[in-house]
Amino acid sequence: MPPVSADWTSTQHRRSVTWIVALATAALVFDGYDLVVYGTILPILMKDPTQLGAVSAEQAGVLGSYALVGVLIGALLAGAFGDRVGRRKLTLISITWFSVGMAAAAMTHSVTMFGAMRLLTGIGVGGLIATTGAVVAEFAPPSKKNMYNAIVYCGVPLGGVMASLLALLLRDAIGWRGLFWIGALPLVVLLPLVLLRLPESPRWLVARGRIDEAHAITARTGIPSPTAEELVVERAGAQKVGFAALATRRYALGTALLGLMSFGGIMLTYGLNTWLPKIMENAGFDAKNSLAFLLVLNGGAIAGVVLASRTADRTGPQRVIVGTFLLAVLSLIVLTLDLPLAVLLGAVAAAGIGGIGTQILIYGFVANYYSTTARAAGVAWCAGFGRLGGIFGPLVGGLILGAGLSSNIAFYIFAGIALLGAGLTVLVPTRHESVATSPSGTHRAAEPAMVTVD
Repeated sequence: MPPVSADWTSTQHRRSVTWIVALATAALVFDGYDLVVYGTILPILMKDPTQLGAVSAEQAGVLGSYALVGVLIGALLAGAFGDRVGRRKLTLISITWFSVGMAAAAMTHSVTMFGAMRLLTGIGVGGLIATTGAVVAEFAPPSKKNMYNAIVYCGVPLGGVMASLLALLLRDAIGWRGLFWIGALPLVVLLPLVLLRLPESPRWLVARGRIDEAHAITARTGIPSPTAEELVVERAGAQKVGFAALATRRYALGTALLGLMSFGGIMLTYGLNTWLPKIMENAGFDAKNSLAFLLVLNGGAIAGVVLASRTADRTGPQRVIVGTFLLAVLSLIVLTLDLPLAVLLGAVAAAGIGGIGTQILIYGFVANYYSTTARAAGVAWCAGFGRLGGIFGPLVGGLILGAGLSSNIAFYIFAGIALLGAGLTVLVPTRHESVATSPSGTHRAAEPAMVTVD
């Protein structure tokens, strides 16, 4: 059958990838829900000690960081095993893990147990975030990698929008525990679909020498296995697998810089999602309007990053990421000024693009920076190390507000982190892509390759 287009070998290929992208997006929607729902219930936990006990601003920051410690652990575990056990298995494990964690958190009655269950949930979230980047990079057509990555990782801010809306509509009716039970739904509504529709990556199978299994999946789904030319690129300098490959001359400098970029992006994401409602309440807005700022933050990220990713597919993601980091700097400074509400809402939307949107673009950059044998480890490193920034984000806000200082100080700190992130992005070594010929005779970009080898 002739190709449907330069991107698709058949309608079956396009249909299979559409299912994979949809499932990956849905999984990250619930990851994003988990991220933001804590911020929506924080005012309740701090005002009403009958829920879990007394929760101070400092304790709230620490509780917000427990989930991020779990994400760090989960991402590093995914990196250690993802390039060895495959994308499908880790995706299934991660969805199950964080669903059970959300259900367990909903049943806690003490600050200590709530924090422990947030840590448990974070492990599953970290595994899924780290694995999803590898899934998209290995299933998406070459000319759509950044766009599909943006669509999938937009599930995170979309989950934030869902958490904000459900909190506005249902928080008074079902309480914070009901909101957490909603976060456990993937166990029954998403996991069965993933079992049916997510195949193992043919590229990963070929990289592991399981050629017959890769061809069987290609025949069933239409998803092509790597060409002979692509395999040459894959094997160049790929003697080491997983985290061991990240420390080689081929990747070491880029890995360090990408990790620091992710640190900044995730610090902005988690700091703003955790504390923006409380900061706006302190600035004089009522509870519902404060939650609306959270909605605008995540909605702005979704709209902006989809447009930015299309530019990244044409020009490369590096320049675009520099631009979005600088947008964060400008918007965060604007939020410190006494300006009309409409201007503040626009600045919050821009901050969503510069913070959450930047991190989405970084995941796409990272996933396509590494070869198959190091891809899950590379994404896991950036997701895991970046979570250290996520830990500091809520802590910075908690310490500043707990000390009675102006919230503008937090915005200035976040703006400085964004400016540093833009500078680091400029320094990432340029990748060089080889061009391979697909079975249909059309040219397409192969897996990225470095000029130097080990």
